[in-house]
Amino acid sequence: MDKSSLLKNMPIIAIVRGVKPEDAVAVAEVVYKAGIRVIEVPLNSPNPFLSIRNISEVFKDKMIVGAGTVTTCEEVQKLKDAGGELVVSPNTDTDVIKTSKTLGMLSYPGVMTVSECFQALNAGADGLKLFPANVVGKAFIQAAKVVLPKATKIFAVGGVDSNNMQEWRNSGVDGFGLGSSIYKPGMSLNEVAQRCEDAAAIFKKAAHV
Repeated sequence: MDKSSLLKNMPIIAIVRGVKPEDAVAVAEVVYKAGIRVIEVPLNSPNPFLSIRNISEVFKDKMIVGAGTVTTCEEVQKLKDAGGELVVSPNTDTDVIKTSKTLGMLSYPGVMTVSECFQALNAGADGLKLFPANVVGKAFIQAAKVVLPKATKIFAVGGVDSNNMQEWRNSGVDGFGLGSSIYKPGMSLNEVAQRCEDAAAIFKKAAHV
């Protein structure tokens, strides 16, 4: 099943850093109900591959489930074995990108420079994760898109929340990875749901959908 349209229609990745396996499905449920169809469990969360497996088993036909903070090819394979489909990294590692694509997974490596952007795309990346976005700045998007292939999708991650998503959209960003602004361990499901709903609504307004 080709689920690439899920990220195209609502290009927000819900980053649930710190989620526990026993809470993962309930958190994914509220993310899904808010209209966000992509969820990422960073590998520095407790027992992340079990959380990914738990979410994937319930939402495999309805969501794209992946891992963040992926830095080795071994982790890519473990993610694949757990049912994950999306590889998000904090850096540009061509071996990780190529392994992800060989295994039929989506690859979104972290970039901070135009050189890294081209390096990632040449290795087969599906999109680019501008990270940390608040350090690199919005002006980078406009400058980089002048020289990058027109189909390049750039996601802003780091320091992005509902208060500045519109500004980032205006700068030319294609999507977002939202972490602590929508989920932190200890947040109630109602709060996570409200934050996800707010983010989805703001994106739709920014995209004039």
